[in-house]
Amino acid sequence: MTTHADVAGPAPVQTGIIGCGNIAPAYIQGLRMFGIIHLLRVADIDAARSADRAKEFDIPRHGGVESLLADPDIEMVVNLTTPAHHASVNRAILEAGKHAVTEKPFALDRASGREVLSLAAAKGLRVGGAPDTFMGAGQQTVRKLVDDGWIGKPIAATATFMTGGPENWHPDPEFVYAKGGGPLLDMGPYYLTQLVHLLGPVKRVHAQTRITRAERPITSQPKFGKMMKVEVPTHVVAIVEFYSGPLATLQMSFDVAAHRHPCFELYGTEGTIAMPDPNAFGDTVRLYRQGNDWNDWKAIPFTHGYRENSRGMGPADMAYAIRSGRPHRASGQLAYHVLDVMLGIHEAGESGESVLIESTAERPAPLPPGLLPGRLDD
Repeated sequence: MTTHADVAGPAPVQTGIIGCGNIAPAYIQGLRMFGIIHLLRVADIDAARSADRAKEFDIPRHGGVESLLADPDIEMVVNLTTPAHHASVNRAILEAGKHAVTEKPFALDRASGREVLSLAAAKGLRVGGAPDTFMGAGQQTVRKLVDDGWIGKPIAATATFMTGGPENWHPDPEFVYAKGGGPLLDMGPYYLTQLVHLLGPVKRVHAQTRITRAERPITSQPKFGKMMKVEVPTHVVAIVEFYSGPLATLQMSFDVAAHRHPCFELYGTEGTIAMPDPNAFGDTVRLYRQGNDWNDWKAIPFTHGYRENSRGMGPADMAYAIRSGRPHRASGQLAYHVLDVMLGIHEAGESGESVLIESTAERPAPLPPGLLPGRLDD
């Protein structure tokens, strides 16, 4: 694997992580792919857990959250706390004079999200948010196909994520059914971020939602048998209207045992793209061109790199942007717009009325093809 010691480039950005839970190992491994990142410190409200992660991955410094925020060497912090703490931890990071990147969702409500954006602007700091999977090989290949006109003018999209819920595998799934969770806020950011990346900002949403069961049992260890209160819709069906014209149909559920719907497709006037799972970096891209045999779907070679686990691309891209001054792709504005859309979907489901989306975001710039491993700039 390429590490920060293998690739020449700008001086590494000294980086810390707050939150050493279930997702931290994937980020630690992903961040170490990029020469622009030096992972200097990890922190957690449980200092012992940060010590364990530091030992596991040979990270120089560890401790509580306050010790990381007070560390003058840290320039950028990756916030891997649970959703209820994303906005408050981001504010603390920015108040400490450090750039902030957060796991999804960006916040639990619009006011908290706007406060983070305003604070970053006031302090001249950057803020970004997951997901960064739209920067991976599969999704960047789709972006190039769309931009090069292979399906003509985009008309519509379908996005489907339906499972029985994470309580059968996640060691601590209760937060997924609390405010800020549910299938939409937990998994919707992957699909909606890729759609905005391809089609631009969302104008309006329509939706129906439901809570199928008021309580659910945990069937994973170590909390097997504990009952969880469900505070958010667990089945969501939405129509998402884009300013550029297309309509997307979105189905998100933790109530479906199995299905055979396509995961993610984009339809245009001249063809269709079967898009990769947006929660992965390198699944197969398939293209159908109008006029071909109905079964003539072509597997498209990747035009870009990063097909394996590359969580950390967003922070690495922001690190390059810090050094060069260019915009970063997984921006706070993009993450906030996706949050605004998801909250609008929940509101539309409650009211039965369509909801206009007040925020906006620019399409992130595509990555240049042919980048060397461990690089995100030419």
